[in-house]
Amino acid sequence: VLSLRARIASARKGEVKVGTIANNSGAWPDHVRKLGNNFDNQFDTPLLWYAVLGFVLILKIEDHVFVALSWVFLLTRIAHSIIHTGSNNVPLRMRVFLAGFATLLAMWAWFTIRLVQS
Repeated sequence: VLSLRARIASARKGEVKVGTIANNSGAWPDHVRKLGNNFDNQFDTPLLWYAVLGFVLILKIEDHVFVALSWVFLLTRIAHSIIHTGSNNVPLRMRVFLAGFATLLAMWAWFTIRLVQS
């Protein structure tokens, strides 16, 4: 929603011509591209989270560890999004991303352990 609103406002203000962005999404102003890039990032690692959770639920091996790790992953995604669309401090954003990715790896490792146990 924020990205859409920023794009409409940018076009109305004349910051970009619609014909230009039709073939070049990089023509948007930086503040608009930042929101679009953040939206795109929401489909990278979360796909791995959806996959592991799907397997966990299908195999009925859910437990408190998966719930806790899921919350940690969610919080890192929220923090990453806030940083990305706010200050866009790249070193901080990378640390938060890596924390989320490490959490995801822990989920897959725990899934493997639970799978072997069952």
